[in-house]
Amino acid sequence: MLQARWRGQAGEIDLIVRDGADIVFVEVKKSSTHALAAHRLDRRQMDRICLAALEYAEGIDGGRPIGMRFDAALVDDLGRIDIIRNAFGMN
Repeated sequence: MLQARWRGQAGEIDLIVRDGADIVFVEVKKSSTHALAAHRLDRRQMDRICLAALEYAEGIDGGRPIGMRFDAALVDDLGRIDIIRNAFGMN
C-alpha cells in the first residue's frame, strides 16, 4: 500500500496501491450488501476521485505519465469484501 486516506485539494482517496507499474486508486464503500454499497458510488464522487488521482500522480515519478486504474472495494455487513477492478470503466 502506498497511501491510506490520502487527501489533496480535490478530495480524499481511500487507498492507493501499486499493481506492477500501475497505480490503483481504491474507493471503499460499505453497506448492508455489496449491491447497496455499489449504489453509494455516484458519478460526482467518481469525478472527484479522478481529479484527486491526477493531483496525486503529478507528485510521483517526476510527473511522467503513469498507468492508473480505479477500483472499488465493496464491504457488506458481514465484512466480506468484493473488489471491482476498473470500477469507473476507464483504463
